Amino acid sequence: MNPRRAAILREMGYTPLWRLRGLAETVPAAAPQPAVEPAPPGLPAREEAPPAQVSMAPPSRAEVPPAIVRPARPAVAPAGVPAAAQPDPQRDARIATLDWDALDAEITACRACGLCERRKQAVPGVGDRAAEWLFVGEGPGAEEDERGEPFVGQAGKLLDAMLAALGLARGRGVYIANAVKCRPPGNRTPEAPEIAACNPFLQRQIDLLQPRIIVALGRPAAQALLGSEVKIGEVRGKVLRHGSIPLVVTYHPAYLLRNLPDKAKAWADLCFARDTLRRLGADA
Repeated sequence: MNPRRAAILREMGYTPLWRLRGLAETVPAAAPQPAVEPAPPGLPAREEAPPAQVSMAPPSRAEVPPAIVRPARPAVAPAGVPAAAQPDPQRDARIATLDWDALDAEITACRACGLCERRKQAVPGVGDRAAEWLFVGEGPGAEEDERGEPFVGQAGKLLDAMLAALGLARGRGVYIANAVKCRPPGNRTPEAPEIAACNPFLQRQIDLLQPRIIVALGRPAAQALLGSEVKIGEVRGKVLRHGSIPLVVTYHPAYLLRNLPDKAKAWADLCFARDTLRRLGADA
């Protein structure tokens, strides 16, 4: 055979010829490879390694590495901010034993929810500690946070005028408190966990005061006292109950400053509360 032809066949994988012929009926011939130029004279021919055979079959289930599952990172409250309030029977039981002065001190030092982080001071309550009337608002505003007394801004002036129209006055037959004792940021509506954290304080104030009637000023105050969702329009003009104490719901004075036509409705609610109290006296 021509040496040049033999070299080409060898480079193409067709040698030895007898092996190719012997396997021709059982093994399919390899695909032709491009011709390789023979090595220059004097240099041995370069031997090319046969191309690696790559299996295209998908890996078996056993060969697939298991997916890496990273455990979820637990949610962490920012440093210094208490977690959402959780029921604490021991705390509630301890607060239920406090007298007025100890209760005010407990409120002032409270850190049961995140509202304590931005307050200037807590606002326990103000008024006659032997009052027949208890007015409960939502929470302190900016001026209340500054002065430590509830209802001292424009809403407080409106409330004082309404009390005067009833023949009442702050500190004379009236006690004023809030559902939450610290100012919510931006004067927003108190959230349910914040109301829950302050609820033992409000309940102890009611237990110490034993008012003859309670007036809830606004929806959050009503929900704190009733323990359920309410709509002002659905509960106005009704005698509700907080325990055994009659409860009347009306609008918050801050709402009335923005919605002047509803002042007449609020006045009707206060007159309804006064008439309810008179009926209770007549029935006693």
